[in-house]
This record gives sequence, structure tokens and C-alpha cells, in this order.
Amino acid sequence: MPLQSYAVLKCRVLEGKEGSNASPHYQIHGIDENNIHYRIAVNIRSQTNPSDLLYYCDENFDHPIISKISALVTGLTPLVSEPNTAALDFIRGNLFDHQKMQILPADLPGADNDLNEKIAKYVGWASTMNNATIYAFGAPWGPEEKADLYFNFIPGYGIHDIHMNQGNSGKWASDNGLWQDGGLFLHFPSIDKWVAIFLAFQSQSFHSDDASGEPLDYNLLSPVKDTVRIIAAIVNPTARNRETVILVNTTNQRIDITDWAIIGSPNIKRMLYGEIRAGEFLTIPVTEKAARLARDGGIITLLNQNGVKIDGVSYTEKDCQKADATIVF
Repeated sequence: MPLQSYAVLKCRVLEGKEGSNASPHYQIHGIDENNIHYRIAVNIRSQTNPSDLLYYCDENFDHPIISKISALVTGLTPLVSEPNTAALDFIRGNLFDHQKMQILPADLPGADNDLNEKIAKYVGWASTMNNATIYAFGAPWGPEEKADLYFNFIPGYGIHDIHMNQGNSGKWASDNGLWQDGGLFLHFPSIDKWVAIFLAFQSQSFHSDDASGEPLDYNLLSPVKDTVRIIAAIVNPTARNRETVILVNTTNQRIDITDWAIIGSPNIKRMLYGEIRAGEFLTIPVTEKAARLARDGGIITLLNQNGVKIDGVSYTEKDCQKADATIVF
């Protein structure tokens, strides 16, 4: 069962408050163009062991989703949990490489070494820079008649579940769903920078069922890490060329890719067959009209015969501007 509601909040940042043992959330106070106040509650500690979260921050975030959210009005915008929308999916959206996430405690002695401080750094930037905007993806609440518990504004309004919302087992399995993950994006126009923050719990699986978001059977997963990578693509060919995706086998043995698939357009598969020898590059022509690669920015995903994601990349409309150019990932 997915989240009851899913949305993105676009607003300015007024201030932030670090979480504590009593309240394991970093709290952000925001305001939209209509002077409506909001609270963004960001988990910094899990209620179950292991309690430390997985964290990844991209200080130079560049992804086709930016073009989908930039034009949104400020305030809360409901999102449809489907591909090719402004919805987030840590697995299927190719937003970042989850293997780059690091385990961080909520609070630790020292500088810039815990989640409170990492989030506070960017919230501080946003509260002081002109025209900075925050985008918080998650589950909205409110309006509430009572004053906000942390910032005392009325009515209480906000958004939470700013983390991965799939791959859960146990008591949190009811939150599983596709294209409903949480996250924080911050835009700093004065320095032409997008920052993206992604959080997950260590208990969550980064391989989930394509229908339910439930964690996949572990027996289907091995080996999936660093076997075949998508290294390049031509997405804007002239008439004499065709769209292609280039793969490389990074292992020291042959890999059978029969019944593997490349996905360009959402849910449309280009089936593969044969083998890739150790260290070999393989150029895959994308000939099926349904699976053509989008020329206004998109994602490319490689799945194995079990439907498990092996690799995924993204590219923007700017990357596609030169005809016949090869985009290197």
C-alpha cells in the first residue's frame, strides 16, 4: 500500500532547527509566495536498528526532472506516482548511484560529520541567498487548526517522509510504492547551482518489485554490482545514423545478456540477447519506435533477466542538442 498522498513543496527557506534525541528530525521552516508557512520534517534517525541513515548529496545535480519542477508554482503540488512526471523513484528514476550513499549518524561531535550538520549547511545557504528555493518531496499534512509545534505558525502545514518510500519490510511495508520517494532539492540561481539530498534507511532494499515496491527476493539479486555498465549513448542521430546505447562488461568473464533489456521510454523494453566478453564494449541499436530515446532529456536503464536493475543513467535536453554527438556517462 503506497503513501496516502504524495506531493512536492516549493518554497523559500526561513530557518532550520537541528533534531535531537527527543525529535529525530531536522526541521525546516518555509514560506511560499502567498505567505503560507510550512514545516519540512526530515528524518535524521531511524526508529529501528540500525538507526543511522544512508545519505547522498549531489552538489551539482543535473537531471531531466529539473525541467519538470522549475516551472511549478510555490506551495504544495500533488504528484502522480508515475514515470515521466515530477515524481521521484530512487531505483527507476536514475537520480543518483545508491552505492555512493554513506552511513551518517544524526549527531556526532566534530564539524560537518553528521546529518544535522550536513542538512543545516544547505538550509543555511538557502536562508541567506537571494531567490534560493527548496523543493521537498514526500507526504503532506495539514492544514491543522493548532499552531505548529516547532515554529508556532498557524495553521500547521507541512510535509514529511523525505526519504526513500519503497523496499521496506516489517512494520513499514505498508508505505511501499513506486514513484513516491522523498528528497530535498535546493536551487541557488545566483550561483547557478542545484543541490539534491537523498536519504534512505539501512533496512530498505534498493531492488524492489516493479508492481508493489516490495523488496525483491534476495536470490534474484546476485550478482548485480558493477557487472555491465551503460557508458554512452547517441540520442539525437541524423537520418544516416540511429539511436544507440553502448555497454561495457567490467568483469573478467563472459556475461550472458539473453533476456536482459534496455528501457528508454517508460516501461518500453528493448530486449537483448547473446554474450559480452570480458572487457568488451557492445553497441546496441535502438530500432523499435516505442523504445526510442527522448530528445528532451530522459533516462536509460539496463535490467537483467529477472528484471533487476543493473545500471541506469540520465541525460538532459542540453546533452541532446548536438546531432550525432555521443553522450558519455
